[in-house]
Amino acid sequence: MSGITPELVAEHGLSADEYGRILELLGRAPSLVELGVFSVMWSEHCSYKSTRVHLRRLPTKAPWVIQGPGENAGVVDIGDGDAAVFKMESHNHPSFIEPYQGAATGVGGIMRDVFTMGARPIAMLNALRFGAPQHPKTRHLLSGVVAGIGGYGNCMGVPTVGGEVNFHRSYNGNILVNAMCVGLARADKIFLSAAKGAGNPVVYIGSKTGRDGIHGATMASAEFGEDAQEKRPTVQVGDPFTEKLLLEACLELMETDAIIAIQDMGAAGLTSSSAEMADKGGSGIDLDLDKVPQREAEMTAYEMMLSESQERMLAVLKPGREKQAEAIFKKWELDFAVIGVTTPTDRLVVRHRGQVVADLPVGALSNAAPLYERPFERRPATSGVPAYDRNRPLGDCLLHLLGSPDLCARRWIWEQYDHTVMNDTVQRPGGDAAVVRVHASQKALAMTTDVTPRYCFADPFEGGKQAVAEACRNLSAVGARPLAATDNLNFGNPQKPEIMWQIVAAIDGIAEACRVLDCPIVSGNCSLYNETNGEGILPTPTIGAIGLIGDVQRMASLAFKREGDALLLLGHTRGHLGQSIFLREIEGREEGAVPPVDLVAERDHGGFVRGLIEAGLVDTCHDVGDGGLLVAVSEMALAGDIGVVLAPTKGGDGPAAGSVDDVAFWFGEDQGRYLLSVPADQAGEVLAEARRRRLPCWRIGEVCGDHLVLGGTKLSLEQLRAVHEGWFPAYMGQGELPPVN
Repeated sequence: MSGITPELVAEHGLSADEYGRILELLGRAPSLVELGVFSVMWSEHCSYKSTRVHLRRLPTKAPWVIQGPGENAGVVDIGDGDAAVFKMESHNHPSFIEPYQGAATGVGGIMRDVFTMGARPIAMLNALRFGAPQHPKTRHLLSGVVAGIGGYGNCMGVPTVGGEVNFHRSYNGNILVNAMCVGLARADKIFLSAAKGAGNPVVYIGSKTGRDGIHGATMASAEFGEDAQEKRPTVQVGDPFTEKLLLEACLELMETDAIIAIQDMGAAGLTSSSAEMADKGGSGIDLDLDKVPQREAEMTAYEMMLSESQERMLAVLKPGREKQAEAIFKKWELDFAVIGVTTPTDRLVVRHRGQVVADLPVGALSNAAPLYERPFERRPATSGVPAYDRNRPLGDCLLHLLGSPDLCARRWIWEQYDHTVMNDTVQRPGGDAAVVRVHASQKALAMTTDVTPRYCFADPFEGGKQAVAEACRNLSAVGARPLAATDNLNFGNPQKPEIMWQIVAAIDGIAEACRVLDCPIVSGNCSLYNETNGEGILPTPTIGAIGLIGDVQRMASLAFKREGDALLLLGHTRGHLGQSIFLREIEGREEGAVPPVDLVAERDHGGFVRGLIEAGLVDTCHDVGDGGLLVAVSEMALAGDIGVVLAPTKGGDGPAAGSVDDVAFWFGEDQGRYLLSVPADQAGEVLAEARRRRLPCWRIGEVCGDHLVLGGTKLSLEQLRAVHEGWFPAYMGQGELPPVN
């Protein structure tokens, strides 16, 4: 008797139909260890059973793509024999239960995904979503997550250079912590995870295995209920000092030719790393758990196979190279053990205490995993032009928006991260995109994370397009040519037709934008079941993108740099206030149509801006995003500590299309727009080139003084800075919560 009951199957997150499929594949009932292996390998987190059929529509290839989806991270060629390796992944559920360790181990896990490819991590980014500021848990979760990200990244000596932080009540019971890592490698020294061949030693390296993180992948594939805090034991515990040793030891081993394949022990630990390596290499693996380094006494085979203890790797070496590899890891004071061998059987065989505790066909864990085409229910996008008070004082609105949780300065957060370690960060957090120099060269990589969840909820297709377009726009604004993207698809329960529609439509929007903007998806992660008690998050398909700057001396930033510069606006303004920050923060409503994304215009405007920056005509640029034009201008003024006088021509051939009123013009969130600050004597040349290309571009002001002046509105930079910089320190201090609409 196997002792497998329907209740036990359900506890492992498997449906009755899925268990029936396991019985068919095995021709017998599974052992408890085998049930555990199936539960994690067939979980949503590992198998992508609800999304695989749709993810195939994403463009993944380009001449510069070296490695697309399917490996630990994506790889793109950046010239001169160099390659950028990058990926983004979620650690949402663990971070809600235990914010410090959840966020810290998310950082550690994504770093391992990058250095297991042979790359040295050079930068970290994060995209964070929290509940309403007034919610009793938000401040605690925010504090813990930021401390966890900083604690791990700072100890690793990898700069955290960018990201985003937003608040919305939909995340009250399920925050999002998406971590992105970018690394550098030689293009001809990329390491993959395919365990090819038979008779090759399988080695365990890194930390010892403990009981932390067991069933972490299964937990990440289910929504929360009232018992969320009881799942604390499924959260892993990280040690960045051990990870630093593991990084250096792995890179040293990679300088030899001893490695056939290497894989991070991430979600599902030893189970997923061994099964995935065998599947990719077309081989089998025979494991002896008695040889696994263990941190705790009397660990069972079930516990060892499902543990998600951190800072561990699995590698397949060439025969006879074990002693060479062991010497390296012993030098770095890390555990090293030969725990198995590759076989020609296409089976995963697990032995413990002289007994075979699992004997499974590798294909049953990978290719035979469930693949669902879940039903979806198309929901019309929100529509209409929302009503608003057209007579609101512009200055009052601006001050309110600059001091609101989603638009205020994030300095309190990023100053807790070491963003300059390694001495190659050339644009720190707070701009459109972070920029990190490729060490000992004139090249630089720009990087960003972007998505607007309120757009994705109102219109998931347009929202998916916008996430990619905004990411490419942020890269172009610093002068970088977008190369590729990684996605982190955060959604609710895919078994609900309305949620599945959000997933399908957002993927289609992302795919269309990636095709038009020539920015393929090379890696990514799906995080579903982000719900608590049936209440789902806003659909949040985060896009992380990287771009290349050929000459770091020709780079733009958002800060005003010279008095007397002309301020130019590229792109049409039609005054779209639907789903805008203005509408939510000032009018107290979330409604209306989202601003449409013209991908051809995005491509043309981005190319024009990059050309100006490369030619040395523009060194100051900022894309216009959340909050609209007046917020963007204020950010440029505050960053450069120089004022601006705004005097756009309205009507006729001016930048406002039709009869756009002042409120809609200054706070509308029309897409595809950039602000350019250029020396006055060069403004005519830029405008003429825009006209030649038939691009909409106008002069709207002059950089000067220490105030923002707009008609009868005059605000000092001191006023603007006080509200912009004040919210986070006040919120995270001991005082009362700042007023929020």
